[in-house]
Amino acid sequence: MKFEGGCYCGAVRYVAEGEPVLKGECYCRECQYISGGAPQLFLALPANTFGYTQGTIKAYSRSDLEQPVTREFCPECGTHLVTRRPDMPLVILKVGTLDQPTLFGKPQMAIYTCDKQVFHRLAEAMPAFEKMPPH
Repeated sequence: MKFEGGCYCGAVRYVAEGEPVLKGECYCRECQYISGGAPQLFLALPANTFGYTQGTIKAYSRSDLEQPVTREFCPECGTHLVTRRPDMPLVILKVGTLDQPTLFGKPQMAIYTCDKQVFHRLAEAMPAFEKMPPH
């Protein structure tokens, strides 16, 4: 499967190929900050299948955390494109940045529900985990 997308202003573009390792929604507090309050929908793909084809990103990692993730953004419009975890060889691609978001289908699970707000609604019968699912 081929995934193409980019930022809101069009300055940054990417392509990824392969089958997602995981399709989910993340309720962590950090995702809520970035989304304006909602969970983030994501595809996790092997990092070696992903590459930027246009533009240069800005990366951010918090310095006060033991194992911070790196979030990659468009420096022009601020669109959050991907997240990278130091403990996983994956790229966590944000569904809203896909040219064809329908390729996502639906989430397999919800993660970090320990940070879920009272106004968030989980789909019925969706597997949900307070943190990450067991390996």
